[in-house]
Amino acid sequence: MKKTVAVLLALILAFSLVSCGRQNNNDNNAGNDTYNANNTNDESPEPVADADYVIRIYSDSNTPEKTKWLAEKAVKAGFKVSIDDNTVISIDAQAIQQAAEKQDGDILFGFNEMRWIQLLKGAYEGISLLEWSPSWAGKVGAYSFGGKAYGLSLHSVVMIYRTDKKGTNGEEIKLQHWADIADSGYTWYRQGRVGGTTNVNINNSILYPFADPSSPAGGISVEGWKALWRYCAEGIYTGDPYGFDPLNRGEVQVSAFPASRLGERIASAADGSKDPIAADNWMPVDIADGMFCTAEYIGVLDRADRSEGQTLQVLAFAEWLGSAEVQTEWAREFGVYPCNKDASGEQYEGSAEVYAAGNMALHKVPGTDMIYAEYAGEHSAEWTNILVNLGYYWSDPEKAPKEPDWDQLDWSELVQKK
Repeated sequence: MKKTVAVLLALILAFSLVSCGRQNNNDNNAGNDTYNANNTNDESPEPVADADYVIRIYSDSNTPEKTKWLAEKAVKAGFKVSIDDNTVISIDAQAIQQAAEKQDGDILFGFNEMRWIQLLKGAYEGISLLEWSPSWAGKVGAYSFGGKAYGLSLHSVVMIYRTDKKGTNGEEIKLQHWADIADSGYTWYRQGRVGGTTNVNINNSILYPFADPSSPAGGISVEGWKALWRYCAEGIYTGDPYGFDPLNRGEVQVSAFPASRLGERIASAADGSKDPIAADNWMPVDIADGMFCTAEYIGVLDRADRSEGQTLQVLAFAEWLGSAEVQTEWAREFGVYPCNKDASGEQYEGSAEVYAAGNMALHKVPGTDMIYAEYAGEHSAEWTNILVNLGYYWSDPEKAPKEPDWDQLDWSELVQKK
């Protein structure tokens, strides 16, 4: 059964991930130039990595479980690290701000494309990234900001459906856009609040085909906001924070859920339902637009007060963390999909072509020079304000707001926080 689940999870990635946009042209030996950059022909001793240096890490991929695992593995590999878990630093912006203010960091780890684009554009004063290139740089495909940051693991939300009597009775679901689920004839689960990474990714997926840089409605056409309203109004909400449980109980036929957690939830599905989802009775919805899939990256902070030996140790740590061996272990431990293709092959037994078409986050938005991940990041505050101001994602159906009179809305006010 585990192998069947792995193959189905691999199919999700075949539907959803893309090799487009920012391509890195470094070969597998790209890191050698970085480590030997200080070599000369004189008699000066070659710099040696300082094994006693404590590497300071700022991250939003920092649950207590992850930070404990990373610290223990790092020690075994010969590194000393310092990283705060999410009881100390709880959100991505806070981690970056702390790094900018304290000026004591060596590694930025985690954060998606939206944050990294902001970092590269200088949005955070005091953050400077070192030019570097690990030996595995050519293994992460599109998930690279060449010379600055490289992808570690992929994160996405997938729309899935049941194929048994509680679902489609064997019928396949194929859609052009996420919003088309409203015309599918099936029932679907929708979230009950505006905030949260999963919810944001669902919204980004639904709004994707409606991106319009000329629109005063936060860069989304009014038709897009109508489609999202319909998704809310006609979707089913049972109070569950995520959509797996109502799908598992058979209360809906289609739902969306973080792809990285599907394996563990399917494995324990029988504990929460009389007619549970099994390895052979679910499938990902085939959506032409794909998914809003983001990657977590790693970058090295530039610091004038760090010695050559200390910098070499930091670079060695970054090389180690992104390696196929470590990323395979990380993926198995925390249910994520690694960007490193060598690790990906081990994770899912080579059954998926990771770089197939379908990751909308990396697609360029027509009329702009931005990929959709950057576009969504640029407009995220406006989108949140529109959602809140119009009352999207009500939890009590008896208190559902009236659908707006779309022709009479003042978008210049709606994009502002009340």
